[in-house]
Order: sequence, then C-alpha cells, then structure tokens
Amino acid sequence: MDVIETDLPEVKLITPRRFGDRRGLFSETYNRRAFAEIGVPGEFVQDNYAYSAERGTLRGLHFQAPPAAQTKLVRVLRGAILDVVVDLRHGSPRFGQHIMVELTAESGQQILCPKGFAHGVLTLTPNTEIAYKVDAYYAPELDFGVRFDDPDLGIDWPLPESKMIVCDRDRYQPFFRDLPRIFTFSKPGCFTL
Repeated sequence: MDVIETDLPEVKLITPRRFGDRRGLFSETYNRRAFAEIGVPGEFVQDNYAYSAERGTLRGLHFQAPPAAQTKLVRVLRGAILDVVVDLRHGSPRFGQHIMVELTAESGQQILCPKGFAHGVLTLTPNTEIAYKVDAYYAPELDFGVRFDDPDLGIDWPLPESKMIVCDRDRYQPFFRDLPRIFTFSKPGCFTL
C-alpha cells in the first residue's frame, strides 16, 4: 500500500494496491499486519456505512471523547467526497488547523483520522456511499462536534452553505473556541487504536 503523510502528520492517506483484469478489480482495503507495519497497531471494532442521495450533503465535524475516542479509516465506495480533518489536541503545533482531501471510489484512496481530530465530509456527487472503520464503539454520551462553518477554522468549503444539506445537529454544534479541553497533544506520529 502507498502511504502519504499530510500537513497534519498523524493523518495519513492510504492507497491499497488494486489488481484488475477484464472481470474488474480486487483490493485488500485493510490488513491488520500491514497497518501495524506503518505504525498503526490495534484493532478496529465497528464498520459504518453512510449513503447520501444528494450532492452537497455535509456530515460533521464529529468526534468522540475519551474513553471512547475513535480512530477512523474512511473510504468511498461510490461517488466522491471532500474529507476534512481538524486537529483538536491542545498543545499540538497544529492545534485548530485542518486538511481537506478529495476521496473518490475510483482512486481507492483512504484517510486515516486518529483520535484527537474532528472529521467531516461533504459529498461531491449524488448517490455517494462511504464506509469507515472505527476502533471504539459508538458512545452517544461522548459524541461531540464542532461547527463546520466556524470562522476560526477557516474551512473553505467548495459550496456556499445555501447549497449544502446540513442537519440541525451539525448546524448548531459549538464553535471551536467554546470546546472544552478534551484532547491533549502527546508524542508526535503516535497512533493509538
């Protein structure tokens, strides 16, 4: 697999190898041993699926707090998304910074979003399907978020808000400056699953 470091070094873009012939293709999208070799030990415990019928559907920016904080491995099964990850770790040299990456079903590229980061997606095509693995079970009492349109984050979404489909939960998340201190920066490049 091909691993690319992003401007948030703990966030990785991972492209599994694909083997194709006239029948189609095969790809091993996750292998625990291979991920351990790139510094991602541990085990994912839950697979999630999201379908968005319309282009411009926004989901995020979400995260779970400890002890149920989640590392996510996200890929697109059909269509395309803009994937956004924000560093929430107090003391991090990149605290409050974000990256934005386009993921498509055609590319097969995945993003690894570790604990301590908020995650969101905006669909770029209709009928988009997303699958993602997490390393902690869903805990509704520890499920939080931050405003997708927070001016302090400065995320340059490619669509105006009037063209986005946003649920009330995401529209009224707290601003970044109002979040309590949930995550603290520790050893750079360290993944904990």
